Amino acid sequence: MKSSLESGEPCVRHRCVKCCIETEMPLTEEDIRRISGLGYKAEEFSVRDGEKFRLKNKFGRCVFLTDEGCKIYAFRPEGCRLYPLVFDDSLKKPVLDELCPYREEFGIKRSDLERLLRLIEKL
Repeated sequence: MKSSLESGEPCVRHRCVKCCIETEMPLTEEDIRRISGLGYKAEEFSVRDGEKFRLKNKFGRCVFLTDEGCKIYAFRPEGCRLYPLVFDDSLKKPVLDELCPYREEFGIKRSDLERLLRLIEKL
């Protein structure tokens, strides 16, 4: 049985953090508000990339990545919740990211596709 994207179960089970290395994860205003609500200042975890914001890296790793995994897992950005589902600009459609070694263990639902398209609109 395949795991839901939201569960992140394959990532946890395999202790995989590959997507947290040199992350370029975009952040919505809602992501920034949610994470700031935990007591972090936006400048501690985000960087401006042109007109947009994305997660900050520290020593080549997401600032929230610890030896035990993501320290804000329950509050992680929407893009992290949807990963490895990404939008491929060249194909003009959602795909499972080739960088994810466990992508085949995830089941994609119509609601996941809809969430990704809404996320893209926000960004």
